Amino acid sequence: METYTAMRHFADSWGLLAMTLFFLGVVLFVFRPGARKIADEAAAIPLKED
Repeated sequence: METYTAMRHFADSWGLLAMTLFFLGVVLFVFRPGARKIADEAAAIPLKED
């Protein structure tokens, strides 16, 4: 039972912090300058003729 309590405490504190930092990192990565051009080029790849 002690292991469950320790894991629960870790998930409630550091796990939440890690998920929040990951989310903020993804948001910053998506909205960084120049991301739109790269995303538009990647989206057009299937439409290019060989």
